[in-house]
Amino acid sequence: MQKTLNDLYSMFTKGDVKRCEFEGLIYHYYVHNQEKTCICHWKHDEYEDFISWFYPRMKIAVDSYEETGSSFEAFMARYLLISSKEYHVRTTTNNVIEYSAWSARIPEMYAREEPPVYIHRETKEVITKLVIDKKGRKNSRRILALILKCYYYISEDFAEKIAPMIDMESSQLLDMIYRMREKRQKKEDNIFNMNEKIYRQYYRCIIYDKRLTYIKENTATYNKMKIRRQKARLRLEKMRERREKMRTDASNSEIAEIIGITKGTVDASLSRLKTKWKEMAKKADQN
Repeated sequence: MQKTLNDLYSMFTKGDVKRCEFEGLIYHYYVHNQEKTCICHWKHDEYEDFISWFYPRMKIAVDSYEETGSSFEAFMARYLLISSKEYHVRTTTNNVIEYSAWSARIPEMYAREEPPVYIHRETKEVITKLVIDKKGRKNSRRILALILKCYYYISEDFAEKIAPMIDMESSQLLDMIYRMREKRQKKEDNIFNMNEKIYRQYYRCIIYDKRLTYIKENTATYNKMKIRRQKARLRLEKMRERREKMRTDASNSEIAEIIGITKGTVDASLSRLKTKWKEMAKKADQN
């Protein structure tokens, strides 16, 4: 005949079994007697996971029991019920977090997937026109200044393809880009850290949205969660505003130092390039 929890506790108090053996017997009892517990309606796999999670808390339960009228079995049944609610909340929260994170991450992975870089015929024509100055001479330094200005968005593949168009070796152009990145490393680190904070805050907002769907409306818990979500969204917007103000383009002084020319020359080159771009865009609209 199988022993009850009351029988096991009696053996423990008499000294017939040691503490560790007693806790093991309780664990064995719960594993093989789900139908006798308050959570007999749970799926067996979920029940086994819960009992494994509950086992470390068994010591606290045994220490908390006092023989004041309630039997040990009744006390453990109550303790098991309270623990099952805690376990359910924790697993639900973890599932919500995991679901929300992946729901946000999957479309982001598609959106951030980098396509292969192609230099189209139209692109070559535009670059060729921009390189030629008013006197018909080729001035590759203008495009070089623009490339270094936008270095943050220039991939190695693109740099290798565009280098011949400005009469440079790809290794030489990449070396300039690497030097620019080294010079602006601290600023890039700040941008990276801010991006990571924004991602975490974005996921936090999604988690709040998902958790609200599990809570009954117009309850105290629902209203508190709703306020947290509002604050989280407000903070996210402020973080995005701060990120927008962080410059990713190199300064003209930094460009001048990398190329080895004066800042005034860089200012003039980029200004003329901007003017010519507007002229070309205007002609394209007229045609």
